[in-house]
Amino acid sequence: MSKLMISELNATSLELQPKIHYTVSMPQPQNHLFEVTLNITNYPNHILDLKMPVWTPGSYLVREYARHLQDFYAFSKNQSLRWQKISKNHWQITKSDFSEITIKYRIFANELTVRTNHLDATHGYFNGAALFFRIPNYQHLPINITIIPPDDKWHVTTALPKIANSENSFLAADFDTLVDSPFEIGSHQLHQFSVLGKSHQLAMWGKGNFQVSQMITDFEKIINVESEMFAGLPYDQYIFFLHLLPQAYGGLEHKDSCCLIYDNFGFRNVEKYHGFLQLVAHEFFHLWNVKRIRPQGLEVFDYDQENYTPSLWFCEGTTSYYDLVIPQRAGIYDAKAYLHYFSKEITRYLLTPGKRVQPLSESSFDAWIKLYRPDANSGNSQISYYIKGEMVSFLLDLLIRNLHHNRRSLDDVMRIMWEKFGKDEVGYEEEELQAIIADVAGKDLTDFFNLYLHGLSDLPFNDYLRPFGLQLVGDKGEHPYLGLRINDDNGRDMIKFVELDSPAYFAGLNAGDELLAIDGVRIKNNLAERLKDYRPNDKIEVTVFHQDQLISYDIILTEPVSKNYELLPLENVDKMQEENFLGWLGAPLSSLK
Repeated sequence: MSKLMISELNATSLELQPKIHYTVSMPQPQNHLFEVTLNITNYPNHILDLKMPVWTPGSYLVREYARHLQDFYAFSKNQSLRWQKISKNHWQITKSDFSEITIKYRIFANELTVRTNHLDATHGYFNGAALFFRIPNYQHLPINITIIPPDDKWHVTTALPKIANSENSFLAADFDTLVDSPFEIGSHQLHQFSVLGKSHQLAMWGKGNFQVSQMITDFEKIINVESEMFAGLPYDQYIFFLHLLPQAYGGLEHKDSCCLIYDNFGFRNVEKYHGFLQLVAHEFFHLWNVKRIRPQGLEVFDYDQENYTPSLWFCEGTTSYYDLVIPQRAGIYDAKAYLHYFSKEITRYLLTPGKRVQPLSESSFDAWIKLYRPDANSGNSQISYYIKGEMVSFLLDLLIRNLHHNRRSLDDVMRIMWEKFGKDEVGYEEEELQAIIADVAGKDLTDFFNLYLHGLSDLPFNDYLRPFGLQLVGDKGEHPYLGLRINDDNGRDMIKFVELDSPAYFAGLNAGDELLAIDGVRIKNNLAERLKDYRPNDKIEVTVFHQDQLISYDIILTEPVSKNYELLPLENVDKMQEENFLGWLGAPLSSLK
């Protein structure tokens, strides 16, 4: 058969493939309803199956997006088609002999997070998994998307390429790409900038006390540092979506963009602004680690159910380690500030009792049922793979650097993972990841992983810090230990958390109880001060309302416990410790004083 005949057959085959076209309109945005039309032509089967994803990659919780779908209707050539719902996220349409099918439905969108949809009179924002159907066996086909804004002043921003000669039509290479490409529609600010010859955009919705020029300057610094680590940028263009809301925080990574949500007035305070840049560094780092360097369990997405992997400690925890150190490398803050911020992370880890209950690898596997579903006992029964993964990555970096005098580091692990798995997007197994870390370290790390990844052993911070002239120091505690964390609820002292194995825990106090008095004297947002009047081994009477019943408990206080930990230089350091620290953070130990 000639090449011409083969070409003609291939062209015919492409013509016969189903054509998928979504139209998204929002005629009354104030009612929070996206109106979606799905048009399919050349669909060959008698039955059309449509499935709404139950989760979105990067956010490991079944969110049941189908619960927001309403007004489903199927027709062809103005004739209604029979359909039925097979399961919570599965619709089935009988198409008879029609070659064209049109599906219409509406999606309620009034939850502004990085993983959901939001529509109001000011803008529209959506994630593909929360808006579009997947057509089983045809998710590899290209998909056209046309946006119809409610106002000609609204514009559309997405990482998807535009279709020629069409103002608001875009092309997704396949369903995965559609899910990975959020849309912002409205009169949002759009700022263009270039880094390393690549186009970047900052799309901002909301008002706040930010300074765009400073923000973009710092974005450029972060992009340059991360690009240098991986020897280039793996995209042609990139978009930072930023939503500004009071007291908000969050991020979600995509291949060619990221979605950020942050406190709209959290930019003037230096530490809060640095926290924002750490969020930016985190989500941008994900375009390598997670979006392209993926564990085998996330190599092919199953949108109908949980996708399990033991490697989220590396996907998220290692990324969390880098999100603090990258702004320091970029010169946004210095080594002293970095250690201050990391001290806060260590404190958060050490004050989580669940670290003694749940191994890190189990935390990753159980993300779907635990991390995103916190309850009153979560802090006692689990540890976040973000925070402990960050701690383990920190120790691994110090271990590798110490063994090789800073000529090797965790950076080398990232580069090898990129070359071996990321560039060609080949999923890795946990055993392969651990083998690469051990190879870079030049050391058998079986015991390390058994103790700190799969086991519950305390992390020996000072053993790893000492070669770098540092130590971890906890405060002495200001009062005897009771084990309660309190929230102020309209003037009421509500018990938020009862710490595992604390005096309050053994006495039987409960989260949700209202704390009333100690030794018959009312508590009024002054628990810590009141406890300073007692000594370890003192017995106190704690009175609470438990389910509207007045109950008193006799509790014996114990020794104070540290509530804050700090990374500090050792008093006497040798030349090797000085060199190790300088090679790690690029500053002398004396700069910490």
